[in-house]
Amino acid sequence: MNHLAPARMAVAVSVALFAPAAFAQVQVVAAPAPDQATLLDRLTVVGSVENAQQAPGSAAYLDADTLQAHDYRDLQRALRQVPGVYAIDEEGYGLRPNIGIRGSGTDRNSRITVLEDGVLIAPAAYAAPAAYYFPTASRIHEVEVRKGSSAIRSGPRTTGGTVNLISTPIPQSTSGEIDFAYGTDQTVQAHAWAGGSGERTGWLLETAQQQTDGYKRLDGGGDTGYVLEDYLAKFRIASDPSATVYQSLELKLGKVEQDGDETYLGLTDADFRAAPNRRYAASQVDNIRTDHEQAELRHHLDFANGVDLTTVAYRNDFSRNWYKLASVGGAGLGDILSDPDGFADQYGWITGQTSPDDALVVRNNNRSYRAQGVQSVLGLATRTGAADHQIEFGVRWHEDDEDRFQDDDRYRMQDGRMVLTTDGLPGTQDNRIGEARAWSVYLQDEIHTGNWIVVPGLRYEDIDLRRLDFARQPDGRDAGPTRVVESSVSALIPGIGATYLFNDALNVFASAHRGFNPPGPGSSVDAETSVNVEAGLRWHPGALATELVGFWNDYDNLVGTCTASSGGGCELGDQFDGGEVRVRGLEASASIDVGRANGWSLGVPLGVGYTYTDARFRNGFSSSFEEWGDVARGDELPYLPEQALNVRAGIEGAGWRVNLAGNYIDAMRTVAGQGPVPDGERTGSAFVVDLSASYDLTHAAQLFARVENVTDETWIASRRPEGVRPGAPRMTFVGMRVRF
Repeated sequence: MNHLAPARMAVAVSVALFAPAAFAQVQVVAAPAPDQATLLDRLTVVGSVENAQQAPGSAAYLDADTLQAHDYRDLQRALRQVPGVYAIDEEGYGLRPNIGIRGSGTDRNSRITVLEDGVLIAPAAYAAPAAYYFPTASRIHEVEVRKGSSAIRSGPRTTGGTVNLISTPIPQSTSGEIDFAYGTDQTVQAHAWAGGSGERTGWLLETAQQQTDGYKRLDGGGDTGYVLEDYLAKFRIASDPSATVYQSLELKLGKVEQDGDETYLGLTDADFRAAPNRRYAASQVDNIRTDHEQAELRHHLDFANGVDLTTVAYRNDFSRNWYKLASVGGAGLGDILSDPDGFADQYGWITGQTSPDDALVVRNNNRSYRAQGVQSVLGLATRTGAADHQIEFGVRWHEDDEDRFQDDDRYRMQDGRMVLTTDGLPGTQDNRIGEARAWSVYLQDEIHTGNWIVVPGLRYEDIDLRRLDFARQPDGRDAGPTRVVESSVSALIPGIGATYLFNDALNVFASAHRGFNPPGPGSSVDAETSVNVEAGLRWHPGALATELVGFWNDYDNLVGTCTASSGGGCELGDQFDGGEVRVRGLEASASIDVGRANGWSLGVPLGVGYTYTDARFRNGFSSSFEEWGDVARGDELPYLPEQALNVRAGIEGAGWRVNLAGNYIDAMRTVAGQGPVPDGERTGSAFVVDLSASYDLTHAAQLFARVENVTDETWIASRRPEGVRPGAPRMTFVGMRVRF
């Protein structure tokens, strides 16, 4: 089958519709051109704060003002204010987030659907969804989160939900912004954009530049930070704004490079207590380099009779080489750090004592990814009797792959410095390709009738998977694959949500849908499936907005994936059937601006969000998956906090504002179990407070400052990938923003 044929056909249809001949046949009427929000509407998952307040399912919309209130450069910190969303720290900067929704699991976002401007953004969303690439926070304009039944619009992973990151839009008039911040550990954070729109054209140029020496202290000295360069461009042309059939064509191009002195090697518990930000000598050569290139062509048609069509052709190429310590003296890093006395020699070599030749194995973890596809969404607004309908029909063809061509180098530790003793040959550690090809279709009807909003929907996924293994040698691909494993999986994913509007301020809602997560290439496990149910109430009189939601996710089969980032302990890439799992919980949120509500000259925004989650296995089994191990019925799932709390308070005057945000991070099990948690199998709890402030020097210039972790809280954020990892310490930044 020629998988490129449908893509070429879709692009050809879109381009043909945009041809000048089409413009010549339309009649000129007074019809305003859609703005940027309208052009993205069919590919968003919430759309606006107002939509979130009436959605037939749990939804959140973090608009530009909300994101800028705390000026976060780590989207995990922003997402923690959304109940039901969990974010597990890894390196402290949010470069490789671990985000989960409602018990879905958090390993590198691999259990949720992540989009940028409505398009799949993971390096290989089907074949290898673990996100070593994540969009730079400073160029994200708004964030949407969908947890209810309408998450089936996005797919393929519907058990948890969807996060859609909306990038900086093309401005309506010529304008721009430059901001620059300097802070702790010689950190520089810069972001700039400029753009504009004419009657039929628009453009945007944007860049983000970041670098830091890092907050961890490497034995013997050296940087532990990163350098990031992000460039983005958008160009749009459109038909005459008064055309009967309005059309626009937008090109988006992006490139991101990152060079980070980051490691998988954590600490022992004793060393964490003595110096939480220490890094061992054996991580001195660890480094990750990434390169991401993005291209999108988006075509929009508005027929001005209730029908519109949005089509996007996209391509993402991502390469990464994480050169990192993999084992020492034949022992795994996690084993050494959990029992340093039992592995005294290996622990000594990690900490700088002289070792034999080849004692330290450093993996040249070289991978490349490719993802491309075409998706179209046809919208129809119509009316039948007393019911208004917003019907959407979406189709997506997608293909992606992951290419591993890896080798191991070996070192000797000599008086605290690593000396290369054996240079491994390329492809001798791993040499394989995983591929996925997928068609997906969804149909959804948003029905407004009387006080009811009802949204039934249906999604279909048809996925072909293939894994090709090659001989582990430099020329191993010359003779073709030594093993080919092919499989197919398809799923029908129904969902329905409903909202009843008592009045403008009070509504109740409920939704139910089927959760689905496809297996990976070469896997023998069944697809992950679940039934997800929620019910809630919203009350938002005037300036007050509150929401209370209960959810219940019943898994027929939970799937675990062995990755180095989850701690390894098994053959990387292997998947495991976890059987029946029940996840239930409660989400509550409230926000109000007391000042505005009472007519004060000062704004006093207050907010709180709380999540309770109970997630347990409903059957027993044994696996070599490190996070599960030997599981008994009733065991709690690992890396899921039972409680999460976010509180926010601020004060805003004419041209100035101060905001505080506090996040309670609950301790978590790191291995499935029940009852008292062993000290070596849990993270720490913490209450982390962030402070931000800004002052307008003029209408165009603003000074700002930010302090993250004001009280310098110290806690164990994670025990994966290997050993104890600290939460980020106090960091202070000051900067200036200029708008023009």
